[in-house]
Amino acid sequence: MKENGLRSCVTKNFRANTTDSNHDQPIAPNLLDQNFETTAPNKVWVTDITYIPCREGRMYLASVPDLYTRRLEAC
Repeated sequence: MKENGLRSCVTKNFRANTTDSNHDQPIAPNLLDQNFETTAPNKVWVTDITYIPCREGRMYLASVPDLYTRRLEAC
């Protein structure tokens, strides 16, 4: 890297702030209960969010795959 004039980007340790569960709001039911199998497309969709560190700050990538096809749909 030094020969090519490259250097790594060092970031501070990231600590995710999760949702505070100590509240009186209704909680959505866990319909899947860790059963990620389905019999047809467009029946079960899930979501995930990932934090990506960038020079401008932190960016977020949210994905919404169909569990049957395992494809990500563009939104």
